Amino acid sequence: MAEAGQGELRRIFADFHIHIGRTAAGKPVKISGSRDLTFANIAYEASERKGIGLIGIIDCHSPAVLEEIDALVSAGEMEEVPGGGLRYRDTVVLLGSEIEVKDPGFGPAHLLAYVPDLSAMRTFSSWMAGHMKNVELSSQRIYATAQTLQDTVAQLGGIVIPAHIFTPHRSVYGSAASRMADFLNLDQIAAVELGLSADTAMAGMLSELDRFPFLSNSDAHSLAKIGREYNALRLAEPSFAEWVMALRGEAGRCILANYGLSPRLGKYHRSYCSQCSVVLDRDDMVTDRCPACGGRIVRGVMDRIRSIADRNTEEAHMLHHRNDPLQADERPPYIHQVPLEFIPGLGRRTLDKLLDHFGTEMNILHEVPQERLAEVAGADIASSIAEARGGILAVEVGGGGHYGRVKKARTRPGTDKS
Repeated sequence: MAEAGQGELRRIFADFHIHIGRTAAGKPVKISGSRDLTFANIAYEASERKGIGLIGIIDCHSPAVLEEIDALVSAGEMEEVPGGGLRYRDTVVLLGSEIEVKDPGFGPAHLLAYVPDLSAMRTFSSWMAGHMKNVELSSQRIYATAQTLQDTVAQLGGIVIPAHIFTPHRSVYGSAASRMADFLNLDQIAAVELGLSADTAMAGMLSELDRFPFLSNSDAHSLAKIGREYNALRLAEPSFAEWVMALRGEAGRCILANYGLSPRLGKYHRSYCSQCSVVLDRDDMVTDRCPACGGRIVRGVMDRIRSIADRNTEEAHMLHHRNDPLQADERPPYIHQVPLEFIPGLGRRTLDKLLDHFGTEMNILHEVPQERLAEVAGADIASSIAEARGGILAVEVGGGGHYGRVKKARTRPGTDKS
């Protein structure tokens, strides 16, 4: 892997968890993913509409996807960059894979593996084909131990990041174990992904996580979902090598901020009873049974964290005031932000008008003054976008696989009702 560039450091937005629904030829990869979620379409969406400079596509191990990538490189539409990754216009794509592990005595968990270049991904794909029933598909179980997978990725110059670590299905804490160290080599973990139903404050209740950087990624199953959660990084350039330096906090590279949904919008934030069809939004959930009907519940992320935490909420909050480089006071801010597609009344036509005027969603969320947004979308939508930037829109809590939702505000006095 080439040395990272030494240019001036700048802010780059990044989302490291994007699925491929189909290949360009229509071959399934992620069955639940959108058909238009192809490798090329993801790169275009990230560069031209989202304004995301570093994107991680986590189904690149599929041989059909690798063939498609080779064709794009041969046609000159993409090129490998010296620090690792593939450049498409203003975006660099990182090559990754989501893999399910299940060691004896543990539940299933998903891990994200990233390697620096196409050669390493081809080698990784060939290795997985010998330990997997169908290497063409996304998120398949590997018939090797979790630490064997970690060792293999490390030998290829790659990194491993546990995915959506608290969700009740196929995650490290949600379904596999109460402690990550029980089945993973912590020295070979580069960071952890919080998932849509958790944020930094919630994860701070587990001391085991103090040593790891936190990432907030979209886990996108459609083009529109790219960037619903993302990270701001300080890098010299978008590349695999620069990203690794940022995770390690080397030479000024770092994570500047995590941008994510209010955890209450996540579809597994609170526990859920399928028999009552109700989200159990209460602070005294200590059992796996519904207090109303006695039926089994889907344990929500907040309730799961509380059941395994070795700190309470107040102790986790106090870490922000401690002078300890391994503790949360050194963490970047976690900014609750509502994605544009969640804003009531902001339809596709209006969003397209905003993009035509201001370029990308990142510009709309971070750069364009409210007054200019109002000139294009009306004062009411502009005000909602401004509130979305600060995560202050009112939300209804999610749980049991059902997303929370943003409450539609009453029309503000003096705003444009058209």
